[in-house]
Amino acid sequence: MGDELFEHETETELTREEAAQKLRELADAIARHNEVSFVQNNKTVRVDIPERVKMKVEIERGEESELEIELSW
Repeated sequence: MGDELFEHETETELTREEAAQKLRELADAIARHNEVSFVQNNKTVRVDIPERVKMKVEIERGEESELEIELSW
């Protein structure tokens, strides 16, 4: 894909266990295949994940709480 901008965002309501399973699947894809893939407009887009990444974890507690995990490179 080169330098072409690609953005993919989804929001789904899941049980805590379902969310944990999705996170495990994402982690497995990164660890085993060094990539993640997304389907958008009937097209699969693969994103290669390099050997070293920066990881940011952000937690907000309040009326609506949030856990954000970000990988960047």
